[in-house]
Amino acid sequence: MLPVHFGPWQTIDWWFRRLMQRFLFVTLHNIALMLDRERVGRKVSPTAGVLDSQTVKSPHAAGGGGYDAAKRLKGRKRHIGVDTDGRLLMVNLTAADVQDAAGAEQIIRVIRKRWPWLKHLFADGVYNRGKLMSVAAYRDFVIEVVRKLAGQQGFQVLSRRWVVERTFGWMTRWRRLVRNYERRCDVSEAMIHVSMGALLIRRIANP
Repeated sequence: MLPVHFGPWQTIDWWFRRLMQRFLFVTLHNIALMLDRERVGRKVSPTAGVLDSQTVKSPHAAGGGGYDAAKRLKGRKRHIGVDTDGRLLMVNLTAADVQDAAGAEQIIRVIRKRWPWLKHLFADGVYNRGKLMSVAAYRDFVIEVVRKLAGQQGFQVLSRRWVVERTFGWMTRWRRLVRNYERRCDVSEAMIHVSMGALLIRRIANP
């Protein structure tokens, strides 16, 4: 549903895809991210981040192509890396049946091209896999596994890991991201950058 003062949806969709192919949305998001980091006194490029994933349902028409047995959901999986304040650094979209460690490998292979000073990554126990650790070590990354507290029962906030869960919460506040409505991963990724970029711009405009 478009606002009444917008043009025909075909025109809007054409412009959206054209701008997406020119990486406008990810560029605007990354500029807003750097400005927001400077606003709070941090360096432009982060040196540490957090890895995690989220499985979201896909309507039948949107496809998705995978079933996450652990979450009992069919759809897509969002593998993301965020800085230690929860700002989105990179996202990798896969079918829901792709393991977390496998999805994180692609992030580790390319994230330093965008954020060259990043070296330390926090993650939970599912990322403690030999192949992922080898890929990380080869690229001079340190992955620190943040485990549950001894004797933990029920939910407890864990140091470092909670910020990425908050980022997922920010995403799902956008109705378009509650489920995966897009057939193509690049369109879905662009919608994520639009939503997170809008969040950063509001934060910069209203400190």
